[in-house]
Amino acid sequence: MNNIQTAADLIKKSKYAVGFTGAGISVESGIPPFTGAGGLWNKYDPKFIELDFFYSDPEKSWQEMRKIFFNSMGTAKPNKAHIVLGSLEKQGLLKGIITQNIDGLHHAGGSKNVVEFHGTINTLLCTDCGMKYETSKTDITAKIPRCACGGILKPDFVFYGEGINIDNFEKSEEMAAKADLVIITGTAGQVMPACYLPFTAKKNGAKIIEVNTTESSYTKQITDYYFQVKATEFFSELEKHI
Repeated sequence: MNNIQTAADLIKKSKYAVGFTGAGISVESGIPPFTGAGGLWNKYDPKFIELDFFYSDPEKSWQEMRKIFFNSMGTAKPNKAHIVLGSLEKQGLLKGIITQNIDGLHHAGGSKNVVEFHGTINTLLCTDCGMKYETSKTDITAKIPRCACGGILKPDFVFYGEGINIDNFEKSEEMAAKADLVIITGTAGQVMPACYLPFTAKKNGAKIIEVNTTESSYTKQITDYYFQVKATEFFSELEKHI
């Protein structure tokens, strides 16, 4: 794999390396992407995760979410890419990860400092009192899962028509601004405002390593080293050079 040693050397020499990931990193864990070939939105109408729809028909929204998200993501396991990223953090070579994914696989892969830009399926939020629950300890088979206060529980990820959590946004901006190296993996760079974060890093002088099976909006604009391979292939090889 061309330049893999260069990529490894950059990671080892960096002072503040950050991972930036999208749906492509989890495809090899059996989770389909939202868009593109085999994407969920080619098969399903995403209306069920519009905020207005959720409040108008929470039972229908939960019915679709169980089928499309929780049944598949709930059983998915981290793949080699998640695990190596977790190992890089443990070794002190990666400061953290900004992920657009809601599947929780970076945590499962051993990463500790993960900013889940769009939230996570692993917690539920009461729409009345704001109480949070661990999904694994909650009965989500109920037609409408509810809080102890009686309020409707909503998955703790961003719906269409809902703003990004301000803490997640600010942490991501801070990490991107500090980064001297960003490892982009599995994202086409199309979803706003997350897609701007690597540009923030580049503007501040960061080097960009990109791992994507197809070119993204970053490839010809800001990427320094492009690896057109599957995420597991890249990180398996990288591990040998670290």
